[in-house]
Amino acid sequence: MKFKYVLENKWLQEIFILVFSFVLFTLNDWILILSLKGFFFGLVYFFILYAHAQVNRFFILPFLLKEHRPVLYLVLTILALLVFSVILYEVSTEILYKNCFLYKSANQKTYHFQLGTLAGTLVCILGSIQILEHYREQKRRTNKTLVFNEMQLNALKGQLNPHFLFNTFNTLYGISLRYPERTSDMIMQVSQLMRYQVENSSKELVSIEEEIAFLSSYIQLEKERVGYRCDIQYSYDFDESQNYKIAPMLLITFIENAFKHGACTIENCHVNIKIEVKESRLFMNVVNSIPKKKKAVVSTKIGLKNTKERLEIIYPEKHKLEIIESEKSFNVNLEIELN
Repeated sequence: MKFKYVLENKWLQEIFILVFSFVLFTLNDWILILSLKGFFFGLVYFFILYAHAQVNRFFILPFLLKEHRPVLYLVLTILALLVFSVILYEVSTEILYKNCFLYKSANQKTYHFQLGTLAGTLVCILGSIQILEHYREQKRRTNKTLVFNEMQLNALKGQLNPHFLFNTFNTLYGISLRYPERTSDMIMQVSQLMRYQVENSSKELVSIEEEIAFLSSYIQLEKERVGYRCDIQYSYDFDESQNYKIAPMLLITFIENAFKHGACTIENCHVNIKIEVKESRLFMNVVNSIPKKKKAVVSTKIGLKNTKERLEIIYPEKHKLEIIESEKSFNVNLEIELN
């Protein structure tokens, strides 16, 4: 049986604490066990100690943990120690010490010794129980958080896929209007983008090489659509031998947004995209112009919001996102610590 299973099973924890405490508090006296009767009375002595700890756990400790009344908890704990020390002294001196294996010195036959023994077992047993319960509670919260994050990510992906599809077909429509003879080639290119999305959007991670190839194909598609009237600059730099991984379909939103809002006019406009991977970090800078006279742009307002939420879930405290918007430009700086 794995120790991890013991930690997560409440009843096995109780048995483990009981056995461990008994062994710990009677370790020095094991060589004195001479009979089954003596062993039995030794167990009785320990169970009085254990019963005191359980009384504190179930009836007194809630005043501290649930009602936050430390003074009352301290008073009741001292009172219980005094009562149980009298009981333990009377039972041990009159019955147990005469019949069990426990070592009996002059110091053991005092109220002070029994009080100290009760206090020691209380700290050890309660401490062990609280540590294990804290572990179990943290485990429960962690599992709950993981399930919630998985559900949230699935929901975000469900929204992201049609969002990307919507924008891509808008791009294809724009190309077909200007270059109808090239529509068939563009449909093939779009189908490759769709294939990547279908095959990889459900994966946890993909290689940087695959993701950048996907982005490059999308940017090439946009160049076909608006390259004649928009200055598009795109560069990337990464070391293929490092085999870095990244969450799929995470960067595309910023690039989509740049073309959607930066190239939505017949005015001179520009979209600059730079991606660099070095020292286990990805740096992406996307800048697009903001036209003076904007055309009405159909937007679901999902992309950026979803991407921000995905970054928080997938790369908590491992990313930096800075968005600077001015009258003339929209600037996105993203840094991600890669796997």
